[in-house]
Amino acid sequence: MKKRVLSAIQPTGDLHLGNYFGAVQNWVRLQENYDCTFGVVDYHAMTMPYKTKKLRENSWNMIFNLLALDVKPEYLFLQSLVPEHAELCWILSCFCSYGELSRMTQFKDKSQQVKEGQKDSFISAALFSYPVLQAADILIYRADYVPVGKDQEQHLELTRNIATRFNQAVGKEFFELPEPLFTESPKIRSLADPNRKMSKSLGEKHYISVFEEEARLFKKVGSAVTDTGAEQAQGIMSPGVDNLFTLIKAAGHITEHEQLLAVYQDPNQQLSYKDLKEAAKTALGQLIGGFKEKRAEVLSNKKEYKKQIKASSEEIRKRAQDCIKEVKDLAGLSNVRF
Repeated sequence: MKKRVLSAIQPTGDLHLGNYFGAVQNWVRLQENYDCTFGVVDYHAMTMPYKTKKLRENSWNMIFNLLALDVKPEYLFLQSLVPEHAELCWILSCFCSYGELSRMTQFKDKSQQVKEGQKDSFISAALFSYPVLQAADILIYRADYVPVGKDQEQHLELTRNIATRFNQAVGKEFFELPEPLFTESPKIRSLADPNRKMSKSLGEKHYISVFEEEARLFKKVGSAVTDTGAEQAQGIMSPGVDNLFTLIKAAGHITEHEQLLAVYQDPNQQLSYKDLKEAAKTALGQLIGGFKEKRAEVLSNKKEYKKQIKASSEEIRKRAQDCIKEVKDLAGLSNVRF
């Protein structure tokens, strides 16, 4: 049997190339060799201040975007269509300590974001306890692996702690202890400030949407920060130049990447940054053009794709229901289905 992989993403708006190369591209690769479950976690999106009227729209837009990026519909589910996640979260919260949650670094970071945001915003209890919901997302599908970056290791360790505590309490090795799946992901930086990672929060010029209009794409790449040229003469690659090389390679233009890199590394030649940027424009333009074509097809058949995702969510929910039934039995809870 294939090993099980669980990964999820919040419906927080359009995806940029940092999101794609850092996560979604790996989803597309993983679904060929693993039993994958990929969620759009709208419950998690409620932990930060949000506009209630936009949540459903954002959630479906994220689904459509993922389909356009070649994530298979049978592996996708919408979290709020599987309410067992919330039920398991409550049960697992009884096996998680306040101290563990208070040490989660992302709570501190996101709390600061709330404080710096709107005046009438407040730090919700859900923001404090959402790592338990994240644990439920993973454990309810008995995942063997979770693709994570270094900043998510703490969450996976908490999940393992909760699972171990539950297993000990019920006297059975019920939950698998999920392992991190470290996949190679290029670090994509801001074109305007290559010392910082690509991020929408930094502003329009700091990220490239996976559905970027060609004119804006070319403008952003054309104005990308490189260096003065002195670094190349000294054999030092600046973050900005490295970022352009990374984007060309990540977009699949391996041969061109190698050819340009050979010129850059040759002390008898001087690589024109104009040529490097033109190569990046071509590579990214072709990649994004394909995404836009697929997205147009998805959006022209939204009703059909919604039906597919509702059906896949219902099928995936059956696994969650089976897990909850066993968990409630083990935990000593009544287990009557109406």
